[in-house]
Amino acid sequence: MTGHMKDNAKETVLVCDDEKDIANAISLFLKSEGYDVKTASNGKEAIEILESEEIHLVLLDIMMPVMDGVTALSKIREFSNVPVIMLTAKSEDTDKILGLNLGADDYVTKPFNPVELMARVRSGLRRYMQLGGNTATGAGEEELVCGGIRVVDRTKEVWLDGEPVRLTRTEYDILKFLMENPGNVYSPTEIYKEVWKDNCMGTESIVAVHIRHIREKIEIDPSDPRYLKMIWGRGYYIDKSNV
Repeated sequence: MTGHMKDNAKETVLVCDDEKDIANAISLFLKSEGYDVKTASNGKEAIEILESEEIHLVLLDIMMPVMDGVTALSKIREFSNVPVIMLTAKSEDTDKILGLNLGADDYVTKPFNPVELMARVRSGLRRYMQLGGNTATGAGEEELVCGGIRVVDRTKEVWLDGEPVRLTRTEYDILKFLMENPGNVYSPTEIYKEVWKDNCMGTESIVAVHIRHIREKIEIDPSDPRYLKMIWGRGYYIDKSNV
C-alpha cells in the first residue's frame, strides 16, 4: 500500500473519459493503488458528480460527446479548485495549452504509461491535500516576503500590497518554491521536478503557462515583471534587487 493513505480515509479520483476501455483501465490502476474511483463518460456527467460528491482529483479527457473536456474544465473552475489532469492525444497540443490556460494542473498524453499516470495522480493529490490542510508545524508557520508580496504558508495565502491574491494550488507551489530561493534561477524542468515531484519530459509548456498566470496576478505589467523574471535559455527566478 502506498503512503498516501491516512487512517481509513481514501482519496477519491473522478475518471472522465468516453472510451470505456480506457476509463476501466485507469480505474483498475487507481483502485490497485488504494484510491476510490468515480467515473463519467462526458463533461456534463463529471460536473454533476463534482457538485454532489467529494472528489479530490479529476482525470479529464478532452475529446468527448455532450460536453468536451475543455468546456467542462472551464465550468469546473467556476466553482472548484480540485486538481485536474487532462488526458490528451498527441495531436491535441492546442487543447493542452487551452486546458492549462483554463486552470488544468497537468496533462498526460495518450497512450499513457501507467507508472507515469499514477505518479502524476499522487503528485496532484499530495499537493492538494497538503494545501488544504491546517497543520501548523515547522515550515507551516513560515512567511515569505519579497517587496509587496507576502506568502503565508500556514494558511496558504498570498498577499500583494496588502490585497489577497487568489492562486491555484499549482501556482502557489511554484511561487512559494521560487520565493524560498530568491535570486536562484531554475529551469522549467527543475521547477516541474520540485513542484510536481516528477521527472517527466516535455514539461516546459506546462510550467510556462503557470508562470504566465502567476505574473498576471502579481505583476503590474506582466510583460515587464518586477518580481518573477526569466533569463532566456536558463529559467525563472524571483528578483529582490528591484524591490
